[in-house]
Amino acid sequence: MAAGNKLTVRVLVGAAPLYNITALPTSYRDDLLARLGPAAAAGVTLNVASMTTSRTALSWNHSKLLVVDGRSVITGGINNWKDDYIDTTHPVSDVDLALTGPAAASAGSYLDTLWGWTCKNTGVLSNTWFASSNGAPCLPNLEKDANPGPVPATGNLPVFAIGGLGVGIRSADPASTHQPDLPAASDARCGLVALHDNTNDDRDYETVNPEESALRALVAGATSHIEISQQDLNGTCPPLPRYDLRLYDLLAAKLAADVKVRIVVSDPANRGTVGSGGYSQIKSPSEISDALQARLAARTGDASGARATMCRNLQLASFLAAPTATWADGHPYALHHKVVAVDGSAFFVGSKNLYPAWLQDFGYLVESPDAAAQLDANLLAPEWRCSQATATVDHTRGICPN
Repeated sequence: MAAGNKLTVRVLVGAAPLYNITALPTSYRDDLLARLGPAAAAGVTLNVASMTTSRTALSWNHSKLLVVDGRSVITGGINNWKDDYIDTTHPVSDVDLALTGPAAASAGSYLDTLWGWTCKNTGVLSNTWFASSNGAPCLPNLEKDANPGPVPATGNLPVFAIGGLGVGIRSADPASTHQPDLPAASDARCGLVALHDNTNDDRDYETVNPEESALRALVAGATSHIEISQQDLNGTCPPLPRYDLRLYDLLAAKLAADVKVRIVVSDPANRGTVGSGGYSQIKSPSEISDALQARLAARTGDASGARATMCRNLQLASFLAAPTATWADGHPYALHHKVVAVDGSAFFVGSKNLYPAWLQDFGYLVESPDAAAQLDANLLAPEWRCSQATATVDHTRGICPN
């Protein structure tokens, strides 16, 4: 902190059941203030909160946002977990996007929305744990109050901020006229214990989670090729639905139209003991190719033709970060990207997964061939050069499941 400056800092984390039971705002606040020392701590106003917006729908803050002065922002998939990213011999592979200008103001406004709910729901028996420094109140409108005017543009890159409120903050957007063509969600359900399917069967949920519609629209607009780099496409089923049925149907439609689709997901060897307890939620990439083939067959009415179409246009592999099968310590490579790119002209980077998860998420859709070329050269192409060795489907080499 520069001499003489006084900082106001908000730190908001999601209280995922069990995993974040030790993420106490009071402990974080006390540790940070101790590290600063009394003199520096006196110049910092600190808000720290851990929140769950809906326990029954498994919804909490999943966004990864760093916003500074309302003018710069970093977001993507990277968590501030040193044991997963820094102090380890097998770090998670992840990606963030840094922007300046009005894009940062959009992120600040989103954070004010999350904090607005958080500040109204603090208390011993509430869904939010809160702590502050120097007797400060909870600050729901920090970005609006600190940056009331428009933020000037610093470049000419077309960027769209897209986010969602998960479940529990708002039940619906009353101003929305959105009328989705909701699918029959039976194919996405499994087991006897299942939650209400917000992903496939809830119009009101969509009105306050537009990032899901935006990602489907990005895929729908592809005319030549799609690259997907994600932890998973399938979720923990049950209790969540297995997948986003409309997304799979869109991918099937693109394959049927001879659009090339490349999918790289985290090595299933990272799967946790309860499905989502690690960096994979599937047992095999065949879960993805089987679902795509089934959706193709449902679309065309031709099961054997569906396999041929899929194998003619799909590439599917588990992630490798190097030519070796694992890290030197034997751990499998973990992929935590949330990236979708189409036609070498547009892409999404953020915290939103493609598999069903009803969380608060945020990211950016970028429309720029130059930026897309940079993403491909520095991330997607090198990723495929390593990962293609694990391909279970690869139209360029004639690899296809029986």
